[in-house]
Amino acid sequence: MNKKLKNVTDNNHNRPRKGDFFRQLILADGRKFSGSVPAWMNFDISGEVVFNTGMTGYVESLTDPSYSEQILVFTYPLIGNYGVHSSGWESKKVHAKAVVMSENIRSWSHPLSAKSFEEWLREQNVPILSGVDTRALTQHLRDKGAMAGFIGKGKPVFTVKKPSVSIDKPQDYNTGGKKKVILQDCGAKENIVRSLVALGLYVRRVPYDYDFTVEQYDGVMLSNGPGDPTDYQPSINIIKKLLKGNKPVFGICLGSQLLALAAGAKTYKLKFGHRGHNQPCIDLGDNKCYITSQNHGYAVDGKTLPAGWRVLFKNLNDASVEGIENVKKPFFSVQFHPEACPGPTDSRYLFERFMMSL
Repeated sequence: MNKKLKNVTDNNHNRPRKGDFFRQLILADGRKFSGSVPAWMNFDISGEVVFNTGMTGYVESLTDPSYSEQILVFTYPLIGNYGVHSSGWESKKVHAKAVVMSENIRSWSHPLSAKSFEEWLREQNVPILSGVDTRALTQHLRDKGAMAGFIGKGKPVFTVKKPSVSIDKPQDYNTGGKKKVILQDCGAKENIVRSLVALGLYVRRVPYDYDFTVEQYDGVMLSNGPGDPTDYQPSINIIKKLLKGNKPVFGICLGSQLLALAAGAKTYKLKFGHRGHNQPCIDLGDNKCYITSQNHGYAVDGKTLPAGWRVLFKNLNDASVEGIENVKKPFFSVQFHPEACPGPTDSRYLFERFMMSL
């Protein structure tokens, strides 16, 4: 064995270390899953327990605002293999309340990374519960559904706060762009902004409750975000105004649900949601299949779509609605993430479809 590599491995072993504490993830239905937490975690945490099936992309996932108020379980057994890079995050911080994993890899290796996964989460004050049987935990969540959970040493409290992730005031990007797009920010991933700017567009990012309809613009992007779409009534009211006009509207994830609600349809909570970057979806227009990146716990009820609207995409695993469109006006949306980060870029063409409609 290479002596240097052996030293790295010996000094950064992946098993619980002296000083780590035994802890349990306690679910609202009483089921318990044991693991260990680093010595610096001296506080209790609660949130909705959900799982992500991705094999990579833990940095992008954890900085996705859609994970706000959730305890994220990684189904892939080894997390932290390539450390943490300093750029390309989907927001400025980790939004998940805690991370649950099977094995915490401390002997990371990647030329562009600056620190270990554990070191990063400590800086972000986000606890890690490792050494957990995540396969059994995931199977339980699939059977019983996503639910509240608690990690700590105090009396379990199963509370999940309503998430709220947006910006305080409008922000402008690429002001010299050929067309102006309003991005309604309910918790937007940064790669949505980067994708629009890469197409030469001027992006004005506004808070979720900001009424931009009195301004000049060429089209509107409805962002992703956390929580129940029915809690975003200010956003829905603004979108209702948009639907009276003819300017192009493109919704992503939560944005798809908000567009449906504004049109008069209904949404519902999925049993355990779709989180990962291996979800197959079919375009009902041409029957082409795309592998997509997803992170959502709610879906649109296709049976409630009013006249003039139709389902655009469906999930091939459970037939849930993955996109809708208006048959006459340039309004459409998808439940998955065409901007990826992490995941496949099969559906990135949807940004170009939106740009061509401006």
